[in-house]
Amino acid sequence: QVQLVESGGGLVQPGGSLRLSCAASGRSFSSYAMGWFRQAPGKERTFVARISRTGGSTYYADSVTGRFTISRDNAKNTVYLQMNSLKPEDTAVYYCAADRTIGVATTADKYDYWGRGTQVTVSS
Repeated sequence: QVQLVESGGGLVQPGGSLRLSCAASGRSFSSYAMGWFRQAPGKERTFVARISRTGGSTYYADSVTGRFTISRDNAKNTVYLQMNSLKPEDTAVYYCAADRTIGVATTADKYDYWGRGTQVTVSS
């Protein structure tokens, strides 16, 4: 069992930056690949980024490639999402999720545990 708690969301102007954190409790954090998803009002939850168990491999949605960076610190049981050059269309609730499988999972149904999300609003 893994409990996930996101933080770091807020209101930012277009072009600004935010860093999201996701703290995990429970054992064996390094046994899970971690992902970030987002969900805008009235829309389905969509994939943003994924990082492998060791942090050696990352994968991004086309819409955030070059602007967002996912990273993890297994000693701190934490995964991060650095978001730069933010756009109004990045506005959403951002969720972190844990996946026990190997590979590149980009759909929500592949993930086993979820946080409650943190709101990111990009607006002037």
